[in-house]
Amino acid sequence: METSIIKSQAYGKDRVRVVRVVRHPDSWQEIADYSVCVLLSGEAFEPSYTKGDNKMVVATDSQKNVVYYLAKTLPADRVMVPEVFASEIAAFMVKKYSHVTTCHVKITAKPWERMRFEGKAHPHSFSREGKETRWTEAFVTRKGEGLSVRMNSGFYDLEVLKTTNSSFTDFWRDELTTLPEMADRVLSTKVLCQWTFVSDDLETLREAPFDRIFAGAKRNTLDVFANDPRAWVHASVQSALYVMADRILNDFADVDDVYYALPNIHYFPFDLSKFGLKNLQADAQVYMPIADPSGYITATISRPPKGKI
Repeated sequence: METSIIKSQAYGKDRVRVVRVVRHPDSWQEIADYSVCVLLSGEAFEPSYTKGDNKMVVATDSQKNVVYYLAKTLPADRVMVPEVFASEIAAFMVKKYSHVTTCHVKITAKPWERMRFEGKAHPHSFSREGKETRWTEAFVTRKGEGLSVRMNSGFYDLEVLKTTNSSFTDFWRDELTTLPEMADRVLSTKVLCQWTFVSDDLETLREAPFDRIFAGAKRNTLDVFANDPRAWVHASVQSALYVMADRILNDFADVDDVYYALPNIHYFPFDLSKFGLKNLQADAQVYMPIADPSGYITATISRPPKGKI
């Protein structure tokens, strides 16, 4: 028979990913992106450890549901400040479940910087500024008496998100299709962008405006994502990718082709209908980010051969 005693205990749900979007009448939108950990403790839970008795255990799935329920039902100003939201969750748990002695809630806020264009803040597009990595690689090959050069440059991990002006409709449907059409949705991706230079003149290539091309590629990527209507009217990430690459090719004659990889980081509205709340389609305010699986869209875009424009 066991004689040890429980010195301390707590259990709950960790890494509850919740996003709350606030939409104002003037089209200005705000976002809070959290990872939430909820832990309950109290003497009433000791039998679940010592006797395998779960009668008093509040399921961790229920604790997760509370996070989404409160994200939807609380006034926006009680959700958008992590300290306030954490205290609301913890107080709700202790008040609702009388056998809970302590509820510990930890919230990690994931920062989104509002995009700016010409000094003006964008109403609904965001990025994680300064998180992307710039890189380059060069291949120099002997070619007769000279050298040929192929250089790839780019950036990766440029994370962007917008809370509206993205859709996915009119796609192929059959008996295996379960995804509903979405006339408007949250769109997020982590951009990998690569452009290529090819030359037989190494010295001339070294004089290319590499810093300006990098800055321009990033600027075009953000501007198309946030502002170009072609990037969302045509209802696909593919159309945004094409417009981004086309802009880079038109702006910089030194670039031979442009490659993008755009994983579609899904933010799905959390279904709160079981709790009598509408949070789907036009009523969506609370979202669950889904890391895996994700869409993955890639393409290499180049100029047409001369004479075929």
